[in-house]
Amino acid sequence: MRLDKFMKISRIIKRRSVAKEVADKGRIQVNGKLAKSSSDVKVGDVLKIQFGNKTMEIKVNELHESTKKEDAQKMYEIISETRTENVN
Repeated sequence: MRLDKFMKISRIIKRRSVAKEVADKGRIQVNGKLAKSSSDVKVGDVLKIQFGNKTMEIKVNELHESTKKEDAQKMYEIISETRTENVN
């Protein structure tokens, strides 16, 4: 499954166009390698995602073509979530 589609269906990022933009700006890694929005995601992959001052590391558990809101979180598990503080 494409990375941008996984991000949308799992509801990590609400819109596919936003997921594509985040990936193409180099803010997502798949198994330690920089990923594009078209990168392939498989069960067992570890994604590292940077959102502004937050970094999430997640493991892909399931892949679905579509999902209900309640089932979306079963598609992944959060390994770590860290915040970086802005120092002025």
